[in-house]
Parts: sequence; structure tokens; C-alpha cells
Amino acid sequence: MATYPARSGVNAGVDTALPVALDRRAGVPLAVQLADALRDAAATGHLRGGDRLPSTRALAGRLGVSRTVTSAAYEQLHAEGWIAGKHGSGTYVTTTPPTGAPQRGTVPEDDADGDDLLALVPGVPWADGIERAAWRRAWRAAADTPPSQQTERAGLTAYRAAIAEHLLRHRGLMIASASVLATAGTTSAVAELASALFQPGDVVAVEEPGYQRAVQAFLAAGLRVVGVPVDTDGVVVDAIPAGAKAVYCSPAHQYPMGSRMSATRRVALVERARAEGFLVIEDDYDGELRFDVAPLPLLAGLAPDVVVHLGTTSKILTPTLGAGWLVAPRGVADTVLTYRDRTGTRPSPAGQRVFIEFAHSGDLGRHLRRVRREMSERRQLLVGALGEAGIEMVGDDAGAHLVVPLRSADDERARLRAARQHGIVLDGLARHFADKPTAYGIAIGYAGCSRNELHDAVGVLVQVLTRQG
Repeated sequence: MATYPARSGVNAGVDTALPVALDRRAGVPLAVQLADALRDAAATGHLRGGDRLPSTRALAGRLGVSRTVTSAAYEQLHAEGWIAGKHGSGTYVTTTPPTGAPQRGTVPEDDADGDDLLALVPGVPWADGIERAAWRRAWRAAADTPPSQQTERAGLTAYRAAIAEHLLRHRGLMIASASVLATAGTTSAVAELASALFQPGDVVAVEEPGYQRAVQAFLAAGLRVVGVPVDTDGVVVDAIPAGAKAVYCSPAHQYPMGSRMSATRRVALVERARAEGFLVIEDDYDGELRFDVAPLPLLAGLAPDVVVHLGTTSKILTPTLGAGWLVAPRGVADTVLTYRDRTGTRPSPAGQRVFIEFAHSGDLGRHLRRVRREMSERRQLLVGALGEAGIEMVGDDAGAHLVVPLRSADDERARLRAARQHGIVLDGLARHFADKPTAYGIAIGYAGCSRNELHDAVGVLVQVLTRQG
């Protein structure tokens, strides 16, 4: 156990040393330890009413912990009435602490400041891992390109070529660049397909649980969405309703459960699509991020005649680019282009230009190698800690999130609330169902934070997920 002599400025201008003892090996989260230490200092008179506390950022730096730890501790003490914030001035110890024993270790959900919460949710990329020099080079090179005089509805020619090269190198899909259409991302591509290919009232089958933004895009186009269950082998093909016009799925890494579609299911899905004439919309949102084996083959490679493949830069790089891609049978691609001509829509070329430069320089390949290595190590950290605590997990060794199954909706809500009270935002499975939820659990994302923040949060996660009742 180490003792950190933090310093706290007082109104009178006198600095007061705070003997804060934080023990990373203890079973108590660091935020709880810090709140206890500051509370005891106020209760014993070491801190007096009117003393000004350091900012959460400054105190985190002095203690060598993440800001999540200090923010959660301050929120707890504020809720109990031991400290109060003054706008534009700082945080101060109150003159008269509340009576009665304080309830330690919790932060009321409604009082928590979202800016101070650590979001460990799926679907967030490791944007901080992008090398800043490479990022600047790509933008400078993109800015050197003369402004366009014509609208390219299919996307920039160089971008489509870069995507074809990317799919060959990182996803094993050999296609001509003419087969690629640029998009503004997965949800945008789904919305285009829904409006261009189908009629209101058509049935589209989706994974249940699954990606709800895609579901909403289908619904906005007037389509009827039917949920199809998923298991450890992926979407249950036999449960796809007769008469469906399309099936939307994420076979390489099912979202959010994290399973992969088995070879048997892939063949069955393709054979049924061909026999019944429906399209398979393959969302490959993070197919490049697999650690245990090489990236899984795409359905588009198995059956390019009935599969529309979707990809995005938002999970492997950043949503800043607003760029994605679509690979589809010729008739589908032509229909989408006709829709774009009719509506005057097109994906923005700015993000496409940056991606072109990022790929041509080799920085994209280097970044993906770093991401895979970093996400693998982060996953090992989480799996090791949760496994040692006897916590069950599901999902393949891939991507940037894992799932802890739970027994009930009440259990899920309670653990989400408990995590938030400790300064961490998690994601529940219930919201990923288009219909009534049939499974519950916690989806933990580990890309949208620093390694230190994740390390500090592990103890809280273990405590929240092992708490009884």
C-alpha cells in the first residue's frame, strides 16, 4: 500500500497535506478509497469548512490515477454533502457536514456529471491510438487535392480503389474497384438500401439482439422488421420468416453477443437466400479486429450474387471521417446509384480523401496492426480479471467488447446503475432487442478509454458484476 501526500489549497492561502492511502491490491475500488480518505479528513478536522480542493484532473495527476477515480470520489462526497462546487471557482469543503453516517461507495445516477463518467461501451473505436503525425500527414495530403467540379455519386475513384485494396489485404475479398460504392457509414448505407430496394411493408429479418440503428433505418423506410434469434453459431437460419426480402446480420462478429457464424450456418443462409430470392446484408463493422485466428472469410466472398457487404471506417479508425463502403451485386449497386441521382444524395468526399492518403502511405496497415495488438492485450486484462472472479463471459476473441450474461432485467438494471454510481457507464443487452428482450447482460467496451483508465476500472467492474442482489 502506498501513501500519496496530496496538497489542497485553502481559502486563507495555506496548503494542507492530505495523507491519502490508496491500495491497488485491495478489493475496494480506488474511487471508494479516495472518497473515504477525504471524508475522514473532513470529519476529523484535517479539512475544514471553506477549504478548497484541487480539481479532479490535478488530484488525479498527483495520485497517479485516472480522472475517473477522482471524479467518482468527488461526486460521492458532493452527493453526501461533504463538498460543494462553486461555479467558476472550484470545489470546497462544506461548513457543516450532514448528520448521520454517510452511505459510502455510491453516486446517485441522476447527479452524476456525464463528462466525468468513463464510458466502457461497445461500438467506440480506439481513436487515441491513431498516430498524430500520420493523421496530420493524411489531412495535409488530402488538402493538396484540387476541389472537385463534378459530383461522384459512387464515391471518389481513388477511394473505391483504396477500399478494394483494403478488403483484399485485410478481409481476403478480391473484387474490382468498380464493385465498390462509397457510403457515409453503415447506418447510412442501410437507410439507402431500405429506401432504394424495398417497398413499404416488405419484411426484413434482423438479428435479435442486434444493431438497433439499422433496425430504425429499416423502420423509417416503412419496412416491417422481424427479429430472428441468434446463438453461439450466429443467426438461426431456420427462424427466418418466409417471404422476407432481406436478412441483416453481422456474421464475422455478431453485434452485440460477439459470436461468429459457423460455416454450416453460412452455407445454409446462402442456400436459402438463393432459393427464396432474398438479399443478405452483411455488416462487417469490425471484421479486421480478430486476435485468435486470421479474419474470417466474408459472406460476400462466398456468395457475391446474393450478399451486400457493408463496412465502415468508424470502428477501425474514427467516426470523424464519416466514410464507409458497400459491395453489392451489379443490379443492387445500380439501383442505389439511381436512388442517389433521384434524391441528389451522395457521401461526402472529404473523409474519403483522408482515407485514401492514410491507406496509400501505409499508415492504415500499421494502425490496424497496433489496434489488434492493443485490443488483444486489453481483452486479456479484462478476461483475466473477470475470469479470476468467476464471472461468466461470452463472445469470440475478437473486436473491442465482451458480454457478461445475467439472469434478469432487474439484475441488468441494478448492475448498470451500480457501475454508474462508481463513475462508469456500461451497456445492457436489453436495449439491443427490437422486440421483447429474451436475454440480459452487460456489454463492456474496452476501446474508448486509455489503458490506465481500463486498469483502474477493472476493480469496479469485478465488484459490480459479483455483487449479490
